[in-house]
This record gives sequence, C-alpha cells and structure tokens, in this order.
Amino acid sequence: MHEVSHQRVKTNGIWLHIAEQGTGPLVLLLHGFPEIWYSWRHQISFLANHGYHVVAPDLRGYGDSDSPVSPTSYTVMHLVGDIIGLLDHFGEQAFMVGHDWGAVIGWHLALFRPERVKGLINLSVPYYSRNPNAKFAESLIRTYGDGFYISQFQEPGRAERAFTRYDYLTVIKKFLLITQTDNLIAPPGMEIIDYLRTLSRLPPWITEEELQVYADKFQESGFTGALNYYRAMDLNWELTAPWQGSKITVPVKFMVGKNDLGFEVSGVRQYVEGNIFRSLVPNLEIVFLDGHHFLQQEKHLEVSEEILSFLRKFPAE
Repeated sequence: MHEVSHQRVKTNGIWLHIAEQGTGPLVLLLHGFPEIWYSWRHQISFLANHGYHVVAPDLRGYGDSDSPVSPTSYTVMHLVGDIIGLLDHFGEQAFMVGHDWGAVIGWHLALFRPERVKGLINLSVPYYSRNPNAKFAESLIRTYGDGFYISQFQEPGRAERAFTRYDYLTVIKKFLLITQTDNLIAPPGMEIIDYLRTLSRLPPWITEEELQVYADKFQESGFTGALNYYRAMDLNWELTAPWQGSKITVPVKFMVGKNDLGFEVSGVRQYVEGNIFRSLVPNLEIVFLDGHHFLQQEKHLEVSEEILSFLRKFPAE
C-alpha cells in the first residue's frame, strides 16, 4: 500500500493542500476547527486499506492551503466551491465525511449540489434549518452573551490577540483536549482561551508529538483563516435564504459523542433524537458514540468502522 502523498490543487481561485492515499471510490474527509488534514490520519490509512481513494484537504485558511485575508472569503459558497473544484479535479462524485466546520460544508454541499455527493457522513454538527427571523451569530450572542466562544470569535483580531498569551502547542491543547460538556462560555470579562483548562496529563488517544504537528502548522499559518469561518456566519445566513426550508436528500450517517460540547445543555440531544432533524434529513442514520467532540481522533477505530459500514452499503461501480 502506498503511503500518504501530498500535493496542492488549484480550485475556486485558490490553492488547497491535500493528503491522499489509496485507489477506488473517492472519499473526501473535511476537518473542523482548529484542525488540519492530519486530524483524519487514522481514517486515511484505514479506508485506503479497504479499497478507497481517500483525500483529506487542508480547508482554506488552514495548514498549507491558501488563506485569504477577508472574512467575506469564508462563506459556505466559497467553502463548497473549493470542494466542487476538488471533485472536478478528480472528475467524479464522492462520498463526503465532515467533522465540525467540515460537517457544515458537507451539509451545504449536499444542499447545493446533491448530484455530486454519493453519501454523506457527518460528525458532531447536525443540520439545522435556517431561521428566517434571526441571523445565526447575532442570535447566539443574544442567547449566550459575550463570553460565548463564537461571540468572541466575531471581532477580527480579538481572539488572535488573546491566543498570543500562550504558545501554539498550549492553544492547540486547550481546544483539542476539551472535556467539558457544557457550552464554551467564559465568565464576564474573561477571554475564552484563558477560561479553557490545560490538561496536566494527555489522554491516551493522542501524543505530544501529534499535538505538535498541529502547533507547528498553526505557527506557520496563524489562526485568522480558521477564525474567519465564524466571522462569515451572518453573511452565510444572508446568502442561504433561497434554500430556506430545503431538505438534505442524499443518504446520511450522523455521528455524535455523548459528551460533546453543549450536547446535553443546548437542546442538541433532543433535536438529534427528535422529529425535526429527521424531517430535514429524511434518509438518515444516527450513531451515538461514547466520546467528546474530536471523535475521529478520540474514537478513531469506531469512527473508521462506522464510515466503512456506511460506504459498503453502496454498490461498487
């Protein structure tokens, strides 16, 4: 079996770095915040060894991909356009797997261009219908206040300045190793990065060397590209008005950790288990795992096997 190879692909006016391995049906793996292609390291080899052509990009603003400066360059239209360009490069449909912001991209790709998606597997972030009466970030700020992490990420430069109080490895540890299950809300007057704990001992599913891979890449790229996704949230709300009430018609498997952030306190569990989610995503399978937010790393074998079981439902071409 070939090792993971790397290249940069021109798509949608920018260059994206991709990691790829294997041959067979195409599977795209889309990471979230604050990650890079490397968050899928376990799934890349697993799926390649089971007969799939696996491609994991650094999304725009991350890692070795281009990072446009303006937040307005990070709308879901741009993000989906980047992936369509990758699909055009490889000349086919694909199975999509998304986590966190990667899941948001996966949902919108299936919404905008369902004919390009054979099947969708999303982790952690369910599909929500657009609220016609309230912009997304604005409503979150009203609900949770200035201490909420998404509230603090809105102002350009604010989170970046706060992050500089720590080295890059510590910032990565604070986010990737989150174990709290309530919402990420700092006390009044405190920045979210100061509120997040730094674990004294690493969990068994990740090593110091693996965390350093992330830290090194963010030291090169900075965090602005990654944070710009949050700064485009209300612009996304404006742009997606034509799809108001639209459903996701492709086959979907959705995985979420029982200890994910806010899962129990924000009504997420009730939503995922209830009828509205299933009405919006009629061809839906839901899997609950005993894990936190970064499932594809913490529970990598379970996630890999769940992905494979979904892919095998589709006849080989």
